[in-house]
Amino acid sequence: MTIPFTLPKQRWELKFSEAYPLYTDAEAIAEANRCLYCYDAPCTKTCPAGIDVAVFIRKIAERNRHGAAKTVLASNILGYSCGCVCPDVVLCAGSCVLKDFKKPVIQIARLHRYATEKFLSDGKHFFTPATATGKKVALVGAGPASLACAYELKLLGHEPVIFEKKTLPGGLNTTGIAPYKMTAEDALREVEAIRRIGIEIRTGVDISSQIKTLLKDYDAVFIGVGIGDDTELNVPGIDGDGVIGSIEWIEQLRLSDKPALPKNTKRALVVGGGNTALDAARELAQLGVPEVTMVYRRTAQLMPGFRHELNDARIEGVHLLEHAVITEIVREKGKLKGARVRASDEDIFLQADIIIIAIGQAKWRDLLMKFPDVELNEANEIIVDEETGRTGNQRIYAGGDATPGMKLVVQAVADGKRAAQAMHRELLQTGKGGA
Repeated sequence: MTIPFTLPKQRWELKFSEAYPLYTDAEAIAEANRCLYCYDAPCTKTCPAGIDVAVFIRKIAERNRHGAAKTVLASNILGYSCGCVCPDVVLCAGSCVLKDFKKPVIQIARLHRYATEKFLSDGKHFFTPATATGKKVALVGAGPASLACAYELKLLGHEPVIFEKKTLPGGLNTTGIAPYKMTAEDALREVEAIRRIGIEIRTGVDISSQIKTLLKDYDAVFIGVGIGDDTELNVPGIDGDGVIGSIEWIEQLRLSDKPALPKNTKRALVVGGGNTALDAARELAQLGVPEVTMVYRRTAQLMPGFRHELNDARIEGVHLLEHAVITEIVREKGKLKGARVRASDEDIFLQADIIIIAIGQAKWRDLLMKFPDVELNEANEIIVDEETGRTGNQRIYAGGDATPGMKLVVQAVADGKRAAQAMHRELLQTGKGGA
């Protein structure tokens, strides 16, 4: 299926090989046949989107790929991207009962991708929207939370319109996923497959000055803006060439054909210990940088990044420097030379041709505070009702990375669906979402 979006033909993400290539039919059926198809399956219980895992895997074993896809997409319309990026080893696969028998767990994420690949390829829909209700919902941000919410709203008969500030929809699926997990092109193919059910997506629209208009023109509003820009590292020498934020770095890899690395890059530092830092470090290693060092202020045991990602990074040659804090970026006539680091009570100098800062992302506080009666917690996340996703304003709902909880695609999907169902109930009862 073609996509109505333009990407550079020589972008850097095409230099990466897939970490987990698409299963062949034989591979998928063989893997599915290892499943015990548990009654009251623990894998289903640990899936935030509530996919009936045992059922969709059994359908693959029965060579019913269409039925498997329908089972997945009925619960998670972003089943393809979740099949590529979801950390199943800490969710569904992590609870697989085969572990109790000392057997390898079922590769649920890879079976997800296998089941939904054809949906992405042909864009055919398994579900039909209900009769139109005449209700309109504005969704802010075109990432996974808004896409899942919009799709659910459309199925329920409402008219969703998504507003996206950037020129490309998809959120971090398009701009922020490590390219060895999923490409920007595949992320956009998934957006297009979802959009074709009849969802309007307006890109290049900054709604920061239009919030009153949205609340006037639409029956409800969903906030799914995700995370903000990279958090800055406040040390001497930070400003200048050779230092870049992790979100900007990954987006450049995925969407640009300009050189992502300085010429003859031999040494790289990545500051941080989260999953984005691990992605950046692995990307550098896979691009052939001989020395990649992660600088982390605590120990490996306390890293917020997933342990399996750290193990993979180490296999690829990434070194982790623990109990380490950068105190100064060193330059010579403006050119980056490296960084002074305080590591385990010792001052050391690390040479570097590029430094990637991955110490977290700022929230959209200034934007979010413009929504009337929307309250934020101490982390600048939107406070929502856990059952409905409703904010302090009865007509405004929220979900995804801008709200508390796991910062995962599958959680964003669950948030979006939950909010759509709550909006549906309220819109039919009140006509204006309780206003």
